[in-house]
Amino acid sequence: MRTIGKTRGLARLADAEGHFRMVALDQRPPMFEAIAQAKKITKDQVTYADVTAAKRLLVKALAPHCSSMLFDPNFAVPAAIDLMPARCGLIMTLEEHRVEETAGGRKSRVIDNWSVAKIRAMGGDAVKVLAWYRPEADAAINAHQHRFVREIGDECRRNDIPYVLELLVYPFLGSANHTADYVESPGKLPSLVIESVREFAKPEYGVDLLKLESPLAANALPPRDGSLAADAAQREFDAIGEICSERGIPWVLLSGGAARDKFERVLDYAYAAGAGGFLAGRTIWLDAVRMHFPDLAAVSAALNKESVATLNSLSKLTKERAHSWQPCFPTFDHVQREGDFARAY
Repeated sequence: MRTIGKTRGLARLADAEGHFRMVALDQRPPMFEAIAQAKKITKDQVTYADVTAAKRLLVKALAPHCSSMLFDPNFAVPAAIDLMPARCGLIMTLEEHRVEETAGGRKSRVIDNWSVAKIRAMGGDAVKVLAWYRPEADAAINAHQHRFVREIGDECRRNDIPYVLELLVYPFLGSANHTADYVESPGKLPSLVIESVREFAKPEYGVDLLKLESPLAANALPPRDGSLAADAAQREFDAIGEICSERGIPWVLLSGGAARDKFERVLDYAYAAGAGGFLAGRTIWLDAVRMHFPDLAAVSAALNKESVATLNSLSKLTKERAHSWQPCFPTFDHVQREGDFARAY
């Protein structure tokens, strides 16, 4: 049974029907890259003003059409917190996008001068953490990642705020096509995704909502048409659904920058396995920035046309097929007289 604070927080992330239709704009390196491509400059030449200008346009165009948005503190909040509709839930990211990369794997850390307590104090509805993870990484690396995720879970319990955990498989340093950014690997093994979910769905981590990548590369997924290939793919999604169902953890899909039709196919499989929605970013807004920045009027027009159309299409599919999450509050049988609840809480 979730606490009152965590339950109310999760309810703020979902729409009235219990579907999570969420837009991510906490991305930092992908936004830097998109602006750099648009302006034909290097990523280190992208200015703070460029990033905040782009993020402000994203919030203005997309916030009215989703159930909640994922912000980062250093760019998105200063850029556009004033544009957030009152009913739109606010998820705040906690992790630093710069990771410590070693031959044995990646170590995550928190953004400097940022914390769960600050997220709660500013009125955030949930804390989001991205943990890069590979089950077969160096034991010391995985021990660090386990501790990192668990300690944040403890902080979320203390502050009674929902904990959204994003898990991503990554290429080892020195491997083919290595990148520090998230680029979906066409040859990734479903077992890496599934075993990561199995680990962090354990109660000791205190996770309330999982943001997950597809266990199979989006571009390689066959149509969900009852074929042998489709049935085999569905079993991989079902394995995730079974773990989350057993632990009572709702889960959503990240888009990974997949094309709209490819991501909708991912959602089709995921919803059949019990997923409750999406927390997507680049699939929705990347082209508008990459193709039109720094022409802010053109970016705005593309966001309001193509990006909103994509978001609405994803929302329609979600309302039709996704699992509906409904809040379940504690009972108050122990409350018999005035003051009992306040004393016990």
